[in-house]
Amino acid sequence: MAKQKIVVKVTMNSDKKSRKALKIAVSLCGVDSASFVGSDKDQIAVTGEGIDSVELTTLLRKGVGYTELVSVGPVEEKKWKTTVEVHPYHYYYNYYPTPYYVYGM
Repeated sequence: MAKQKIVVKVTMNSDKKSRKALKIAVSLCGVDSASFVGSDKDQIAVTGEGIDSVELTTLLRKGVGYTELVSVGPVEEKKWKTTVEVHPYHYYYNYYPTPYYVYGM
């Protein structure tokens, strides 16, 4: 099953309700992360694998108040492009023969 992102709009009047909403969102099985999004921070974006969006909205309605399901879709995963260049002479040793001096001649 692929990762999905669920965005839910929740009416939160106080800081207590916002903490309670995040606690409810994170308590579901399969949730990787939950965060506030939107201009007024009244939306919660939940990402994870195998999350039931209907169960999430129902639990938020019971615990916090009015909840509206905004969107459900796949997660846009960032693909990191890394290039490593290994030089064959990475450890360069200064190998110069030491001068040999003969004293007394």
